[in-house]
Amino acid sequence: MKTIKGPGIFLAQFAGKEPPFDSLDGLAGWAASLGYKGVQIPTNDTGLFDLRLAAESQGYCDDVRGMLAGHGLEVTELSTHLQGQLLAVHPAYDTLFDGFAAPGVRGDPAARRQWAHDQLLLAAQASRRLELTAHATFSGALAWPYLYPWPQRPAGLVEEAFAELARRWRPILDAFDEAGVDVGYELHPGEDLHDGLTFERFLDAVGGHPRANILYDPSHFVLQQLDYLAFIDIYHERITSFHVKDAEFRPDGRQGVYGGYAGWTDRAGRFRSLGDGQVDFKAIFTKMAQYDYSGWAVLEWECCLKHPEQGAAEGAPFIADHIIRVADRAFDDFASSGASRDQHRRLLGMAE
Repeated sequence: MKTIKGPGIFLAQFAGKEPPFDSLDGLAGWAASLGYKGVQIPTNDTGLFDLRLAAESQGYCDDVRGMLAGHGLEVTELSTHLQGQLLAVHPAYDTLFDGFAAPGVRGDPAARRQWAHDQLLLAAQASRRLELTAHATFSGALAWPYLYPWPQRPAGLVEEAFAELARRWRPILDAFDEAGVDVGYELHPGEDLHDGLTFERFLDAVGGHPRANILYDPSHFVLQQLDYLAFIDIYHERITSFHVKDAEFRPDGRQGVYGGYAGWTDRAGRFRSLGDGQVDFKAIFTKMAQYDYSGWAVLEWECCLKHPEQGAAEGAPFIADHIIRVADRAFDDFASSGASRDQHRRLLGMAE
């Protein structure tokens, strides 16, 4: 059995224009001061982390690791959430998602998709140079506008969407396989991969690819009213990354899962800081230990009420308190009789 690593923190929601949040070194020092042991690094901002340089230069990767080690930190995973999103964009979202892309490819969906593809290939090489074993991303979405079947979806539409998604991802998964890195898709509303069934559809479409895996985030399952504990029982062999994020779902007579277009503070389903929501993290960490999850537990802070710095400060001790140091022996070993095979056979009535 293995003990979960952590606490880690995803830096995307904390990067900013003012010190210490305007550089990776500054963020690292801040995170370490709060008690974090690892950082998950977003790769869409070259000022924070130069993905192309990391893919091409072992020296750059060694410098990044050395700087982080100086703060007592490691890289947990690289993140290409925004680039993964851009690998598959339905035209209805072209304008909104254009801002995620490099300026030179905006307004050109084909060029934008090629840029995203190339970014993901760079991420595979950068992860290898950093000696990482897991990666965090989004799948993108072609079928999301057709989630609720009205008007009725034509037969074959969903199958074609997933076949195309698989065609786009397969060479990228192969590149990650060559790099020895698992791709953890964050199952997230807005992505074609947003629950267990959609993950299974995709897995079938990519022929059960060994690098197609899951970034487990229970908050998204609370908002979908999916059993997030049973999910671990079913899919634990494919869980390679873990976002520790809280949420709550409090429906009333006016709204439920869909939220009525309300803002985040007024929705029935809301993301909360750790400990402020409804997620049973004791049960989650227990199942993760039971199934021998050996990756990182990484805070992703998203809360509609609490200040991010308060959420981050509270997150490190919360995760640390939930990590189970797994036992190295059975609790009843003290009573072991140490019986031999001959004794076993006599106990079973098989002695000669």
